[in-house]
Amino acid sequence: MRQLLIIALRNLGTHRRRSLMLGGAIAGVTALLVILMGLANGIQQTLLESATTLLTGHVNVAGFYKPAPGQGSPVLVEYPKVLEHLKREVPELDHVVQRGRGWVRMVSESSALQVGLVGIDVSQETRLRKAVKLAEGSMDALAKPGTAMLFEDQAKRLKVKVGDSVTLLASTTGGAYNSVDVRVGAIAYNMGVISSFNIFVPDTTLRGLYRLREDSTGALMLYLKDLDDLPQVQQRLRVTLAAAGYELMEPDARPFWTKLQGIYRQGWVGQRLDITSWQQEISFLQWSVSTLNGLTGVLTFVLLVIIAVGVMNTLWIAIRERTQEVGTMRAIGTPRTWVVIMFLLEALCLGLLSTVAGAVLGTLVCALLNALHLTVPTAMRLFLMSDELHLAVEPSSVLAAVAFITLCTAFVSLVPSFIAARLSPVTAMHHPE
Repeated sequence: MRQLLIIALRNLGTHRRRSLMLGGAIAGVTALLVILMGLANGIQQTLLESATTLLTGHVNVAGFYKPAPGQGSPVLVEYPKVLEHLKREVPELDHVVQRGRGWVRMVSESSALQVGLVGIDVSQETRLRKAVKLAEGSMDALAKPGTAMLFEDQAKRLKVKVGDSVTLLASTTGGAYNSVDVRVGAIAYNMGVISSFNIFVPDTTLRGLYRLREDSTGALMLYLKDLDDLPQVQQRLRVTLAAAGYELMEPDARPFWTKLQGIYRQGWVGQRLDITSWQQEISFLQWSVSTLNGLTGVLTFVLLVIIAVGVMNTLWIAIRERTQEVGTMRAIGTPRTWVVIMFLLEALCLGLLSTVAGAVLGTLVCALLNALHLTVPTAMRLFLMSDELHLAVEPSSVLAAVAFITLCTAFVSLVPSFIAARLSPVTAMHHPE
């Protein structure tokens, strides 16, 4: 086997030009695959970071409250009791925050927007403070009732700055309309398309707008020490909360605001709890990752077909040029299996060396693009979920790309390798050079 490996490497070196051309093509495909996987992983990481900062926890225990048939609100009443249950039943918990939920019309002197309203206790929002970067103002302003934090695009559309006032209009849980004036206390830099959905106000302001009690909120957002524990925690909470006497919503992999229309038509009254994961709360945005994965798969398939044709043609040419060599090996007793292994090792060496070089190149390109902090065109922000290009290269993805393309290269070399092994020694030795 060692001698066959040496022969394979020498053959690659002897036909250096051909090996470099084919190896360069394989390296290019590998680099492109690494970059595409880095882009997909980057979108996934951006979604996770943005979503779990602005919209959702890893696991959410939310409430829907119906004071009468035909009405309904995303409200969790008597949340301190539920919170104590969660702290007791979820040892995997890192921390938990409560957030009010609503949907309002935000009006300035020049424009208006429909946005989600998030009520927070800013003293508990350590994660939000770390993730959100402010363009103007201070997040400490949200410690005072009647203030709000907007994002840059929202402020531009409303033509407001820190210190200006906007009016929030909403329907209360009883069906009446109410309004409240709030002062812009902070304007944050955009965090991709997700940041266009919501504004943040003190939870006391949200309760006043919707006329809620002090022990009411929208959802308890649980952040876990290890995301791998998410399925078990979610299932355990369904069991323990039901055993504690709480009525639960049926599992529904949709964000909370899409469930409201169905709740209005249901005849039950009172409160039901809804247990969701962060993936379910942003399921309407997962299309970007799925689309990119699909495009990556199609592009990889096309490129692999091209590479497969190149590998087979190269080996067929090599077999034709080395027909006498193969005949001599067979004449001195070399088994056909060894001939197959020799050509297979040649393809494996070429594939492995090329894919490793391509993986290193792709990783360096990803690192360079991240270092440049490239701004994403507006048309691409909805797809990339960020205002800045971000690629995340994971070692496991790089190793998978190297192994996959190397094995594909070796696999397509089997056909010409078997053809070489079937050559008759006498015919091969008399073959003209």
